[in-house]
Amino acid sequence: MIKGIHHISLKCGTTEEFEKAKDFYLNLLGFSLVREWPEGVMIDSGCGFLEIFRNGPGVRTKGALRHIAFAADDVDGIAEKVKSAGYEVFIEPNDIEIRSDPPLPARMAFCFGPLGEEIEFFQEK
Repeated sequence: MIKGIHHISLKCGTTEEFEKAKDFYLNLLGFSLVREWPEGVMIDSGCGFLEIFRNGPGVRTKGALRHIAFAADDVDGIAEKVKSAGYEVFIEPNDIEIRSDPPLPARMAFCFGPLGEEIEFFQEK
């Protein structure tokens, strides 16, 4: 029986990418390290894990993964923190309403992470 998403896996082609990704998720976003092994790390995002491998050379493409969305309680604050650290926020914080039944009002922003991954910060209203 499926209980939910356990982790999302990211790959790094170089040691520099690996260290940059670890720094972004652990120090900038404040997630916590769960375990480390020679090929990678597992990081707790608070509602699922990120697995980052250091041995994944190859061309990065979006493929079927559209973006990673993190629940946030201050979208504007985290977007500013990410920008101040030199990362591109390509969709500034803004209010949206997902046209669903029932409608879902939210605040969101998007940035590129250290590996080029698209990250959404999402706050339900």
